[in-house]
Parts: sequence; structure tokens; C-alpha cells
Amino acid sequence: MEEIAIQVNHISKLYKLYDKPSDRLKESLGLTKKKCYHEHFALDDVSFNIKKGETVGIIGTNGAGKSTILKIITGVLNPSEGQLHVNGRISALLELGAGFNMEYTGIENVYLNGTMIGFKKEEIDERLESILSFADIGDFINQPVKTYSSGMFVRLAFAVAINIDPEILIVDEALSVGDVFFQAKCYRKFEDFKAQGKTILFVTHDLGSINKYCDRVILLNKGKMVSEGNTKEVVDLYKKLLVSPEIETEAHDTDIETRENKIWKQSIRRNPNTIEYGDKKAEIVDYCIRDNTNTITNTIEKGTIFSVVMKVKFFDIIREPIFAFTIKDLRGTEVTGTNTMFENIRINPKQSGDIQTVTFTQEMALQGREYMLSLGVTGYQDGDFKVYHRLYDVCNITVISDKDTVGYFDIKSIVKLD
Repeated sequence: MEEIAIQVNHISKLYKLYDKPSDRLKESLGLTKKKCYHEHFALDDVSFNIKKGETVGIIGTNGAGKSTILKIITGVLNPSEGQLHVNGRISALLELGAGFNMEYTGIENVYLNGTMIGFKKEEIDERLESILSFADIGDFINQPVKTYSSGMFVRLAFAVAINIDPEILIVDEALSVGDVFFQAKCYRKFEDFKAQGKTILFVTHDLGSINKYCDRVILLNKGKMVSEGNTKEVVDLYKKLLVSPEIETEAHDTDIETRENKIWKQSIRRNPNTIEYGDKKAEIVDYCIRDNTNTITNTIEKGTIFSVVMKVKFFDIIREPIFAFTIKDLRGTEVTGTNTMFENIRINPKQSGDIQTVTFTQEMALQGREYMLSLGVTGYQDGDFKVYHRLYDVCNITVISDKDTVGYFDIKSIVKLD
């Protein structure tokens, strides 16, 4: 049997939730026999093994229990039930800089943090040059960390955590710290660890990184383990879970055909702050995004075919309606989009009561990141441009990718060496 680095056996974490502080006090003082709390399982009977040398991802929605299981593995929390066995020295990139003293200089915090991890001064001396080079904050290393910018603070904290040569590396969203150049350095270090055969446990919402780095994936939902196994299969199940939170086990299928009678937009994450306007002579009554399996989802893999679909109801005679969608980045910059006029699609005149479904299908060429989708139905009346209905930033689109290039689009360059 291959050696196990981390063994999680039937671990549960129970929290008692009180409606008001006085209930907690009454119970602690034995002033009431009535149950003053309700139970919440952050983790409920979770078991898995991680072999030495594996890179394993843990994914799930907010509140799934991902951070809780990491804190139990690193010793920050104790489980309510179950057993944990860890075979190897851990470095955890969880709450970066949590052990720093704000009054100490950067160099003093390096030694303080190293001592807390369990290193002797001589061992920290040996690693000091690597830590300072990785952090790259110059003379600020001799200044109190309270004078650091947030970027400098996380750079130093990350450098300390990742340069102690651990046998097991535990990462919780920490690879997204600092600017783009520091992030690239972090990912190179991460790849070095993987090449050295280190055991890595990786928690992130970045499904592109999960696809790229992980040998295996564990999916948690509401404190329970839903699935574990092949990266692509588990990520696909997670995408279904995002639009159908009632999934509890692999036996529950979320095939699109079972949801066809539902309103499409109820199956995606929508923006509660959508900007809406227009004279409503035509109205977008439903919409969705479909991936290459025809599943309604907010998550699309780069390089795959996807569709933007909208259903429009007409409340007046409109001779030449124009249907449109736009994709923007999170700063509001329009990245791409099109409409039926640009695509030379002529729409027949519509009467009051008519319903038109429009589907835009294309390949996802955007880089892996978050975007916002806007929809519209417009037209011309007596030569004047009219807005019948627009929905700005109606929902997000998460693009996952295992290869990103510069800018917004991948131009699919073919590299040839002679």
C-alpha cells in the first residue's frame, strides 16, 4: 500500500448556534435545562486519504466546509468527532501573516514566524536569503511591518510560508496574492513543489488551477463529501451543483432535461444589482447561459462552445427588433459582444403577444477569469433608435482555463521551432 500523507477518518465539526448571547450564558451557568441552541455541522462525517506525492484539490460552494477541513488538518481547529493522521511537516498558506507582530520589523517577523513553525535559528539562517529574495521588498525588510502596504505584507508572509521546505503544502486561495508578476512567481514555486513530489492540498475557486494542477479532486457541499475522483468529472459535477444546490450525492443527476420546465434564469447565479431600463414594448422575460453539454451554468471552459440564450415577449408592434449581448470585465470594460444586426440576421416584424427565443452560440476564447453579461432588445422606429429592454450586468460568467495568455483573448498562436 502506498504511504498515506493525510488520513481523514469520519471527521465532523459541530457548532452550537445561539439566538442571543444570554442563551449561551444561561447554558454555561446551568441556569436552564432547555436546549438554547441549534446545531450546525460545518463538517459531517467526512473521510478521505491523500497519498504522498499527490496534488489534491478541494472544491465546493461557500459554506461547504473547505476552510474548516483545512484548519482541522493544520491543527487550528479540533474536530468534534473523528480522527486525523498527518505524516509529514506541513506548511499552510491559509491566513497569511496571522502570526506577524505589527511592531516588529520584517526580518524580526521572519525569525518569529520560523520559530513558531518549529525551526531553529540556524535553520532559518539557511533559508533567509531565499525568503528575502522571494519577497523582494528591498530595504523595507528592516522596517516595522505596520508601515507596509497590504501587497508588501502578503509578499513577505507568503515568502516565509513557502520557503521552509515542507513535506506537505496546504494552500487556501493564497496563490492570488500580490500583483500579476508576484502571482506568476508563486505559481512557479507551486509547480516546483509539484515536480519535487511534495504532497499538496489545494483549495480554490479557480477551477482552471484545479484542472491544471490536481491529480484528484474532492467535492464538498454543506459539510458533506459529495464526490472524489477524476478532476474533470468532479469539476463537471461541481458546475451542476452551482446551479442545483440540492445535489447531495453522486446518485443525484442534474440533467438539463429534468429542468426544462423551469424558468431558465432560476438555474443561474444572478446579480441582485442588475441595472434595468427601457420602455418595455418588448421585455426579456427569461435568459441563461448553456455550456457545451447544454447544461445551464455560469461556468464555461475556455475553448469550448457555449450559448447565450434569451426569451423576449413583445407588448407592441415592433418591425425590426435587434437582440444583443455584451460581456464586460469586472471593471466595466466591454470585452466582446454582438447583436443580430451585426450578424446580418433579419428578424420578422413582431406583434403584441409574440414570444421570440434567441440563441447566440460561439467558442469561448476569453482568458480564465470573471466577467459580467448584459442583454438587450432594441430597434429603430421611424429612423430613431429605441431601447425596449436592457439588463446590464445580469449575471456573471466564470471562464476556467488551464492556459492563459496576455490580454483578454487567446489568439491561438502556433509556435514553430526550425
